[in-house]
Amino acid sequence: MLKKFLVAFFAIFFLVVAGAYIFVNSVRNPLPQISTLKDYNPPLVSQVYDRKGKKIGEFFRERRTLVAIGDTPKLVVEAFLAAEDDQFFKHGGINYQSILRATIANMRAGRTVQGGSTITQQVAKTFFLSDERTFDRKLREALLAVELEKNLSKEEILYLYLNQIYFGQGAYGIQNA
Repeated sequence: MLKKFLVAFFAIFFLVVAGAYIFVNSVRNPLPQISTLKDYNPPLVSQVYDRKGKKIGEFFRERRTLVAIGDTPKLVVEAFLAAEDDQFFKHGGINYQSILRATIANMRAGRTVQGGSTITQQVAKTFFLSDERTFDRKLREALLAVELEKNLSKEEILYLYLNQIYFGQGAYGIQNA
C-alpha cells in the first residue's frame, strides 16, 4: 500500500514539476517549426551508370533510399512497433505508462536502464534536438512530440522514423539496413 502511494506521489509530483518547467521554458525558448517535416528531403544515394545502363558507382554522405510507408512490408512495421512503441497508434505522442515504468526501473537500478520515449518522441529528437541527456531536452522532446501528433498522421510519423533512423555502418533508413 505504501509503495503504491509513493509511486503515485512521485508520479504526480513529477508531472506538476514538469508542467511548470515546460510552461516557463516554452515561453522562454520557442520550439522549432514542425511544418519543416512536410518537406522531408534527406540526402540520398546518387547512382552512376555507364552508357549501357550498368551501375558503376554510388556517391553518398548518408546511405539512404526512401521507402513509402505503403511499400514497407507490414511485418517490418509491426516488428518496429513491437520493439520500440507497442502503443504507437493509441497515444498522442507521449506514453505516460512507459515513462513511469522506465522511471521506476531507472530509480531501482540507480542508473538509466530503460527508456520511455515513443517513436514520435524519437522523431522529434532526431529532427530537432541533440542527444544531450538533460531534463530540458526531454521536456522539449515531449512538447514537440505532441505537436507532431497534431500536425502529422501516424503514417507520416512512421515514414519519417523508418527512413531517418541510423542503423550503423553508414546505413540510414530501413531500405539500406
